[in-house]
Amino acid sequence: MKKSILILGLITFFFVSCGESKKEEVKKEVETPAEPAKEQIKSSNDYLVLGQKLFTEKTCVTCHQPDVKVIGPSLKDINRIYTEKNGNIVAFLKGEAPAIVDTDPGQVAIMKANIDGFVKNLSNEEKAALAVYINSIK
Repeated sequence: MKKSILILGLITFFFVSCGESKKEEVKKEVETPAEPAKEQIKSSNDYLVLGQKLFTEKTCVTCHQPDVKVIGPSLKDINRIYTEKNGNIVAFLKGEAPAIVDTDPGQVAIMKANIDGFVKNLSNEEKAALAVYINSIK
């Protein structure tokens, strides 16, 4: 009987101690979230590739096509007007510059809502990559 109680006690101790270490491992994983990997941009071609990728992923392509106006102006028109007016696309994407291509108040409101939803969390480098891509469409 004493042996049974001793064995039962050891088994219980074993399970309890193993459970505690597992809890510690889980706790450590929860406490130390992994940081998202940032893409390393090394050349203007990298900016172009990243900009094109973001343009598609952030659904900019839904409203803007390279050659034709869909909901918003075409990329060619955006590029042309920003060049003519010496505008800064990155400043616009950051919300630091007014719209200069389509200035209709209704369109500007829609555009601002979309930018706030899709672009506001991008880094400055990612916004610059978007500008490089837009500027590449001639």
